[in-house]
Amino acid sequence: MKRTYQPNNRKMKKAHGFFSRVKGNVLKKRRAKGRKRLSK
Repeated sequence: MKRTYQPNNRKMKKAHGFFSRVKGNVLKKRRAKGRKRLSK
């Protein structure tokens, strides 16, 4: 039986990477809050 989590780096980066965050308002909000690190 396959395990539940089948990691896929490309999929992960597409969904949660820097550029996906740029597209939304996540980075804007974090900048406004004064975050040191905007994304990982």
